[in-house]
Amino acid sequence: MSSEIIKVPDIGGSEDVEIIEIAVSEGDVIAAEDTLITLESDKASMDVPAPKGGKVLKVLVKEGDTVSEGDDIIELEAEGTDSGAEEAHEEASSETEPAEDTEETSAGEKPAAASGGGGSRTVEIKVPDLGGSSDVEIIEIAVAEGDDVTAEDTLFTLESDKASMDVPSPHTGKLITLTVKEGDTVSEGDVVGTMEIGGSASDEAESAPPKAAEEPAEQAGAPAEEEAEEEAAGGEPERKEIRVPDLSGVSDVPIIEIGVAEGDEIDEEDSLITLESDKASMDVPSPYKGKLVQLAVKEGDSVSEGDLIGYIEVAGAKPAAGKPSETPSERKSPAASARSDKPAPAPSGTPSPEAQMAAHKPRDGKLVHAGPAVRMLARELGVDLGLVRPSGPKERVLKEDVHAYVKQAIGKARPSAAADGAGIPPIPEMDFSQFGDVEEKPMGRLLKMGATNLHRSWLNVPHVTQFDEADITELEAFRKSMKAEAEAQGAKLTPLPFLVKACAFALAKFPQFNVSLKGDGETLVWKKYVHIGVAVDTPDGLMVPVVRDADKKSLIEIATTMADLGKKAQTKKLKREEMTGGCFTISSLGSIGGTAFTPIVNAPEVAILGVSKAQMKPIWNGSDFEPRLMLPLSLSYDHRAINGADAARFTAFLADVLTDIRRLLL
Repeated sequence: MSSEIIKVPDIGGSEDVEIIEIAVSEGDVIAAEDTLITLESDKASMDVPAPKGGKVLKVLVKEGDTVSEGDDIIELEAEGTDSGAEEAHEEASSETEPAEDTEETSAGEKPAAASGGGGSRTVEIKVPDLGGSSDVEIIEIAVAEGDDVTAEDTLFTLESDKASMDVPSPHTGKLITLTVKEGDTVSEGDVVGTMEIGGSASDEAESAPPKAAEEPAEQAGAPAEEEAEEEAAGGEPERKEIRVPDLSGVSDVPIIEIGVAEGDEIDEEDSLITLESDKASMDVPSPYKGKLVQLAVKEGDSVSEGDLIGYIEVAGAKPAAGKPSETPSERKSPAASARSDKPAPAPSGTPSPEAQMAAHKPRDGKLVHAGPAVRMLARELGVDLGLVRPSGPKERVLKEDVHAYVKQAIGKARPSAAADGAGIPPIPEMDFSQFGDVEEKPMGRLLKMGATNLHRSWLNVPHVTQFDEADITELEAFRKSMKAEAEAQGAKLTPLPFLVKACAFALAKFPQFNVSLKGDGETLVWKKYVHIGVAVDTPDGLMVPVVRDADKKSLIEIATTMADLGKKAQTKKLKREEMTGGCFTISSLGSIGGTAFTPIVNAPEVAILGVSKAQMKPIWNGSDFEPRLMLPLSLSYDHRAINGADAARFTAFLADVLTDIRRLLL
């Protein structure tokens, strides 16, 4: 028998590089380019591939060792060196295999039929060779009792003082019991659970290595037979994914209600889940008709566009009963499968780590592949490795990835200084219970988001408020005279539609109020449309639906539109497109009271009109005083985009239009 020693190749001049993973064992038959070991330096990790195929006779290193270029790794019997010796080895393996089966059965298995003609058996799962380490801590559990796992799927992750390693499943089957949990320590040979495996398949798989050279043809024929069976069953249900549809750019929207359960028969367009953003709630309908076989979300989860909701069986397509068969090269750990749910677009170059991080979506924290040095760095920096996009081989997180994540996080944090008070000392915490009984209640979601938006606008926009009054005596008389006629057309004619119409008319006269200031603070966006937002008070907080093209609508159309939007706001049924795109906002407190107030600009708009309660006042007409119904107006504006003189002209013009609404016809 001839063999050769495989050595560490050129590793860029590094020396004493730590081995963090051994990928092969004695007796393994490997192909050229298969990974032998994984190294990790202070800069990066790398896989060392086999230069040729063959059989591993001896592994000369172990995890935790340090190696340099030219050090021995394994002793390899290259392919084709001694076929007679291989045949003798196969015969010896065949003779010793019954004894191994006996030992496994005595270790606690439920023995299967000796003929292997069917049935199943339960086997113990034991901790494999740990390279001499003992009492190694379990840092992550990747499976749960009842899960179906395939051979080589990761069961749990261990971390010693030198390296971390994934413990794979030795069989394909169903996990019956799991006797360990995160934080437990284990050693080689410890029983960590039991699993049920198919009797015939497992027996053949365990007795197959001596006959491996004789079975490739049979194995190659199996997929073809399965495909033929799938084609023959073309009328059976097909398993389809249900994903979150377009949310108009909104992300991390919480699920407030689940409308279905696994096993339900649902029709197309039936509501599956209800989402609630900071501005509105929306139902997500089913895109198919069929049976819901799996639901991947629950109430309280946050989802974004493209996230998986569940799976549905749709009639009249190819079957999807069970998972498609996988070859060893196609097997993935649960975390890897989760990461590959969405196809990644092919990059047109190599982006920087920061750019990769920006495009990365947070993963589940389970099964993050990282060496001890990287984990220590993440702990020191307070970084959750589940949020870091891996760039190393086999999706391993490198130190550069952690640094890129931190750099990106710091970059995001800088603009938030204004939102945090621009350096203003925070209001100190106080224990109010010392003064009497108190009760703490969390703020509602709409209330919290409204507070955030208003705080951001107040800190970023230099506010000025211009006050004025409009004589609406004739307008009110006309409104009351037309009230019955408007009701006959299905509209409620309040003073607010007149205000919307008058503001749209004023924006056409003063287009500098129909702009937005870009983030650079140097560019104004002039809008060619007129959409007016109207603040609506709801039990859950303030909402601002938008009347689109208010300048093109009649008073009756505006009144009807506002009534519909107001009803939707009260029931939280507003769609996102009904709450975005506003050019100018009206906030009316006239039905409540008050003489004036300073409304906060609804950025990125540059102005907002506050309306208080109309009052009868004595107004001098040049010869005597006469009672007139006066409406207080409070115009807040962004002084960066609008100067004070223009604001005074705007309110004066608006007051003239409201005083004599015939001006709207000019």
